[in-house]
Amino acid sequence: MHKFLDKIFNFLYPVFRDWGMSRNFASYFSLIFNIAILIALAYIIYYAAKFLLVTLTAVFAQRTKTKFDDYLIQNKTTRYTAYLIPFFFIYKAVPVILDKYEYWELIFGKIVGVYIVLLGLWIVRTIFNSLRDYLKQKPEYSDKPIDSFVQVIMIILWIFGVAIIISKLFGIKQGELLTILGTLSAIIILIFRDTILGFVSSVQVAINDMVRIGDWITMDKFGADGDVIEINLTTVKVRNFDNTITTIPTYALSSDSFQNWRGMQKSDGRRIKRHILIKSSSIRFLNNEDLNLMKKVQLISSYIESRQAEIEKYNDLRGIDKSLALNGRNMTNLGLFRKYIMQYLLTHPGLNKDMHIMCRQLQSTEHGVPLEIYAFSSDKRWANYEYIMADIFDHVMASVIYFDLDIFELPSQIGRLD
Repeated sequence: MHKFLDKIFNFLYPVFRDWGMSRNFASYFSLIFNIAILIALAYIIYYAAKFLLVTLTAVFAQRTKTKFDDYLIQNKTTRYTAYLIPFFFIYKAVPVILDKYEYWELIFGKIVGVYIVLLGLWIVRTIFNSLRDYLKQKPEYSDKPIDSFVQVIMIILWIFGVAIIISKLFGIKQGELLTILGTLSAIIILIFRDTILGFVSSVQVAINDMVRIGDWITMDKFGADGDVIEINLTTVKVRNFDNTITTIPTYALSSDSFQNWRGMQKSDGRRIKRHILIKSSSIRFLNNEDLNLMKKVQLISSYIESRQAEIEKYNDLRGIDKSLALNGRNMTNLGLFRKYIMQYLLTHPGLNKDMHIMCRQLQSTEHGVPLEIYAFSSDKRWANYEYIMADIFDHVMASVIYFDLDIFELPSQIGRLD
């Protein structure tokens, strides 16, 4: 190539000499002429590569069933590859065309070499981004932290890419450069602390399956209460139920405590665990008159009859003096109310009968006796779950009065404070 250009220059040199140009000026003109020819050839190669890689690939992608090539088109992988081919041609042609211009050959060679490395890294990035988008649309990978793995790979590639660029610019061997970087590892760790912690956490999150995209998590420390929408190397994004976005450092998932509701969402029911406080002063024994009145409550009428017969038999066999209610065995209004609530829960259509259903009494407090309902709603959707729970406690609080019980409430302050 350079012999052909020299012949052209020697053919034109008499014209330059007749114009009064010096040999030195004509030499610079030859340099510019060679560069112009090189750029012109690079443009021709670029447009040919663009037609083959961009246009024809787009047509081919439309006819294939797989979506991976569509994502390659969307991320402009073929377009960047079309840029790379002419620069690779320039990189190989510079030593030939600029053979007599060692200084400019060195300058152009370094510039083009650095650009090829950067463009190559960018092409690899678009390929990994295409792979990420392709895997995300598959159900089995939609909840995996693919962004984190892509970022880790790209960080490693960028480190090697920067090492290659420095070695090309300053003529340092890559092995020596990596040795220098090894000695500076403490500084590197300090600078990339969050990135390194995020990488380790991302691996732990993926291996232990701690969080997936789409999981509902609660993390009070960061005010997060919603669905995970993105997991990358340094941050986890959570869309809260008020549609705000909370950003959590990835390493916080392995160092701090958080609540993942995935188990509940995959189970057969959502737990209801709430109590009311019964005033202890309203708890009492029930006499026969009370029991006869309570028999009108259909859910517990048969229970009262069987229980009353059992207690009377027990007391009669032992000659219990029932002139005092304290003697022998008796039923209480709280115990009967607890039995009623249990029967009510077993007949409620919104609860899953195959899971735990309890109405239990907890440790007494200075505010009264807690009566807790422990059950699981069959509908796990938030709005429906709240409706079922409210419906149950509406009934419970309205039923208390029929058992001559009182719900504890702090006394309201009447009058104005002086």
